[in-house]
Order: sequence, then structure tokens, then C-alpha cells
Amino acid sequence: MSSKPHLHLYISLSLSHTHKQTHIFGAMANYIALALLVLPLLQVVVTGEPNIQDYAERFEKKESCDLYHGSWVYDKSYPLYDSSQCSFIEVSFACQRNGRPDKLYLKYRWQPSACDLPRFDGIDFLKRFRNKKIMFIGDSLSLNQWQSLICMLHTATPHSEYKSERIGPLSTFTFTEYNVSVMLMRNAFLVDIEHKRYGRVLKLDKLGYGKTWDGIDVLIFNTWHWWRHTGREQPWDFIQEGKRLQRDMDRLAAYEEALKTWARWVDTNVDPEKTKVFFQGISPDHSNASNWGNHNGIECKGETKPVFAPAYPRHHPAELVVEKVLRTMSKPVHLLNVTRLSQQRKDAHPSIYGLGGHYGMDCSHWCLAGVPDTWNQLLYVELISK
Repeated sequence: MSSKPHLHLYISLSLSHTHKQTHIFGAMANYIALALLVLPLLQVVVTGEPNIQDYAERFEKKESCDLYHGSWVYDKSYPLYDSSQCSFIEVSFACQRNGRPDKLYLKYRWQPSACDLPRFDGIDFLKRFRNKKIMFIGDSLSLNQWQSLICMLHTATPHSEYKSERIGPLSTFTFTEYNVSVMLMRNAFLVDIEHKRYGRVLKLDKLGYGKTWDGIDVLIFNTWHWWRHTGREQPWDFIQEGKRLQRDMDRLAAYEEALKTWARWVDTNVDPEKTKVFFQGISPDHSNASNWGNHNGIECKGETKPVFAPAYPRHHPAELVVEKVLRTMSKPVHLLNVTRLSQQRKDAHPSIYGLGGHYGMDCSHWCLAGVPDTWNQLLYVELISK
């Protein structure tokens, strides 16, 4: 077969038509060929977001960039979904439903410096993961990301049936048409807390829930938020590593030891040919307004725009611990390095429009729609490129 189909068409036509007719059809073929080259680029020109199929092909050709280095840009086509279509969203994340009056925070899209992210395609996601299981394991920030993803998928196919159930710490949302299960396992520390006669013991070197993670196609782990809690909010009374039992210890050191225990479980039990493993980067809070120069601010209250100052954000200490542990692992674990891009979004927390209403202040979790949608967009790209 000829490598130039329009030339082959021109020659064939010349056998049975006049030279003038042949010239016309040859020109039409050239225009069609040109159109086929241009059409896939139109989405990038119009929205700044390439087609997902083109993006996947680029990654197969090893064309990539640092997805996590970039900036937040205004995009009038955002948000990716209308959160009112997802009645299952927790009240603590439903900022618009709770009366938040501003909507500018919904209009920012993450733009990598050296490439474009494809727009999230929920139907493509469900087709790719037909008959698969995806599980988030972690604290309420994992809940935040899990609810974001199931809403992104539900609004992509709103008339498809779904099944939602919770058994103990495990919640499962299944898109029955595709047999795709998106799951959440609540486990704030990843390692175990045991109840003894003398109190609750956080066991840094014991991980007993691993069996519930077996047979899952995609695992997304997260832990940090609860490691900072003290006093009544602290869900343990002692910390133990080996035979050493103590009331408390340096929290970052304890965090690192727990991550090492988790890392040993992954290296011992995960088959990379069957399971892809991710670690959700540290989700930052915005409880100190002076960090971004608002010395009169009350945490994140009243913030309506991202941080654009180049001096902020700073490295998060827990982020450095995560990166250190991941470098020691023998099995591949992909870091969703969302810390710094999320640090810029002081405007996207529930603030007084979360669970506590005007009597509470939540500068740790995120409104939905919002920042976790970008985390899932990055997860989507990482999944199709790995």
C-alpha cells in the first residue's frame, strides 16, 4: 500500500476522469489529510487541555514533563462538575450547599509549566478500569479525595446505576455498568492501634490490615493529618516500637517509623504486575495566615484567591520524610506530589462553611468541587502513563 494515500487516489482517479476532475479530488484529499492533522489539536487550542488519547500516546513515546511544577490559572469552564449532582458528598465538604457565597475558588485549573494536563474523562476512566478495584487507604483527606473521584465519575455518567455500601471502616462505591469499584478504607495511621488494659497503644512496627488490601488493582495510601493531634483529639495513649513503650515521642520520628513499617509491607506483599501503588502527598493546612502575609487574618477565613507569591510555599517537613522513605523501597510506589500545588490554595478550604458551620473553622480539608479534583486528575494521568 502506498505511504501517500492522497497520491494513490490522485493516480487512480486520473485513469477514469478528466485532468481537471482529478486535480479537484486530489486537492480535496490534501485538505482532508490536513484537517485530520489539525482536528486533534483543536481541544488544546480552545481549552488548554489535550485529548486523553493523544496524551497517553505521548507518554508511550516517553514524552513527559513535571506535572507538579506549575501554577493555578483561571478557567471559566471550571469546575469539572456540579457538586449538587452528588448528594453523597459529606456535608463537611459541601461548601456551596453550606452557604459559601463566593465561587471564584472553583474556577482555577492546575497548569504545569512544561505541558498541559488532559481534561478528566470519566467515561474513559471507567472503560480503562472495567472490572477493577481502586482503594484509598487513609484518613479524612483520603475521604476527601475518594468522594471527589466518585463524584467526577458519577457526573460523567449520571444515568448509570451505582451501588454504595459501608461495612465497618470500608466504604465501596461501585459503578455497576462497568463493574468498577472505588473504595475507601479508613485507617488514619496505616499502622495499628491496639486496645490494652492500660490504654490505647499506637504500634509503629505492626500493620495488621494488610490482608484487606490484597487483590486490589490500584492502592492510594495517605497518612499524616492525625500524627499532629494532641490532647483529647489524640486517639492513642502510648506509642510502642518493639518492646519500648512510651507516652509520646517526636512526631516526625514516629511518622517515619510507621512509614517504614508500611514500606516493608508493600515491598513484601505487592506484585507490581498486578497492583499499582500510590502515596498521596501531604495535604497542607492553612491555619496560619501570616505564612502568606495576611498578618491580620484568621486562619483561612475569607480567603478567595490562591497564593501567587513566589516565596510561598515552603517545603513541608512530613513531605521530606515521605520522599526519604519512598527512596528506600524496592517496589515502585508513585508519589502524588500534591503538597506544594495545594499549599498555594489557601482559598479552597471549607473554612466556616464546613461541618461546624459558622461556629467552626476547617482549614485542613477541601471544598468539593475543588483541589482534590486536581489530585484525581493527576492520578488519572499517572495511571495512564505508568
